[in-house]
Amino acid sequence: MLIDLYDTLSAAKQPLVPREPGRVGIYVCGPTVYSRVHIGNARPFVVFALLRRFLEHCGLAVTLVCNVTDVNDKIYAAAGDGDSMLLAREMTAHYVADTDRLGLGRPDHEPLASESMAAIIEEIETLIERGHAYEAGGDVLFQVRSDPGYGRLSRRDVDEMDQGEDVEGAERKRDPLDFALWKAQKPGEDAAWDSPWGRGRPGWHIECSAMAESLLGVGFEIHGGGLDLAFPHHENEAAQTRCARGGELAHIWMHNGMLQLGGQRMGKSVGNMSPLHEVLDDYGRDAVLMYLCGAHYRQPIAFGPEQLTQAAATVAGVREAARRLTGGPSPPSMRPLRERFFAALADDFNTPQALAAAFDWIREANRSRQAVGDADLRDMLGVLGLANLLDPDEAPGAPPEVVALAGERRDARAAGDYARADELRRQVEGHGWSIRDVGDGFELLPR
Repeated sequence: MLIDLYDTLSAAKQPLVPREPGRVGIYVCGPTVYSRVHIGNARPFVVFALLRRFLEHCGLAVTLVCNVTDVNDKIYAAAGDGDSMLLAREMTAHYVADTDRLGLGRPDHEPLASESMAAIIEEIETLIERGHAYEAGGDVLFQVRSDPGYGRLSRRDVDEMDQGEDVEGAERKRDPLDFALWKAQKPGEDAAWDSPWGRGRPGWHIECSAMAESLLGVGFEIHGGGLDLAFPHHENEAAQTRCARGGELAHIWMHNGMLQLGGQRMGKSVGNMSPLHEVLDDYGRDAVLMYLCGAHYRQPIAFGPEQLTQAAATVAGVREAARRLTGGPSPPSMRPLRERFFAALADDFNTPQALAAAFDWIREANRSRQAVGDADLRDMLGVLGLANLLDPDEAPGAPPEVVALAGERRDARAAGDYARADELRRQVEGHGWSIRDVGDGFELLPR
């Protein structure tokens, strides 16, 4: 199957062409761990976890890398007088636990910046040797104008760019456009590493170049992340690798749109975020996945109770429809809908069009006067992480004893024994779970 993906660099869809037949590498910029991740941080995690599922469904072997930025100015600031590395470890653990609840598995590699210093320092040394960087007072800075290709990714005029870095140390720059590869340790910064330029720590951009190259090499297939990272972060990554290695970091640059709350981009720096764990507590992982799949990954998406409630209703509708399906193959007449589903994903990973094909499949099954097998629908929804909707009493992540109690409560309600049903609900809640009734079944959500 020919797979086309939109490339920010060329501003056009490009065919996915593996360097090695049958193998694809994906690098995604992960969170900066100075606080709990929010639902906006979950969008790239979900988009690229599901893209991996689709590519694997197409027979490709995928290596998915999603880094964790655990060395950063924001972490020092959030830690205050405390231990910045301890804060980063705690927030990394929360990030893993929160995204585990999405039920999509982990990336193949999740490198930490703090554990990648040797590769980072080597790349900085190479940039200095090749005349693209210089040391100044313990800092090392990248010479932006030394790269003729700088600005192509974000389509910005070099003279109108602002790196967004602190004004402190600006006097050491040869050009205001230059950005930091290495920063000398400042008073109050408790974490620092030895380097040829003295104690300090890396800049944000060089961390990702080094980690991506170490795990995927140069010229891998897909580099992903939020659209807010196109400049300066991804522009700087591309420049660093181009100048240090003489080649492009990635073939395709994929950027997902941002979540919007009250008309503004959701973000920690804006202060309008909804923590992922709270959204999962309130609506459940299935509603979150349905909500995120309901919009094309490149488009902004409004976030709020209305959108999540609608997604939860869609989930309930699919669960209810699943009760009328049987196991086994589907009628040949419905195969075109399956083909439409996967064709939509092959055309720039269009999940809303794919879902539309799945919903048409469900409507066709409902109109059928004969039993319809769910194999095709299970195959489709499985790529989107939603095959469990065809097993209405399955509760991803819930312990077997909690599922058993919930099943007993369902049976008690069906028998009219509401006192027993209430007691079983209390037992379920005592295990840290709540029950949401869905048709004749139930859904379990962490409390």
